[in-house]
Amino acid sequence: MDRFNKIDKSKVSTAYLYDESDEKEYWLKQTPEERLVMVETLRQRNFGYAATSKRLQRILTIAEIP
Repeated sequence: MDRFNKIDKSKVSTAYLYDESDEKEYWLKQTPEERLVMVETLRQRNFGYAATSKRLQRILTIAEIP
């Protein structure tokens, strides 16, 4: 995961929000494993390393209808 922590500023560009982008094509070419690595990297950057799935835990309750 350390390979994503440093940003190569020579590879960064800016664009208008509504311009056509090749991002979707890029991510569709990546393997599922590579996509998951990036999702985890972004999750850690946004929520920190201590954030776990326990924060997202949901409790399922089954209610019987009389």
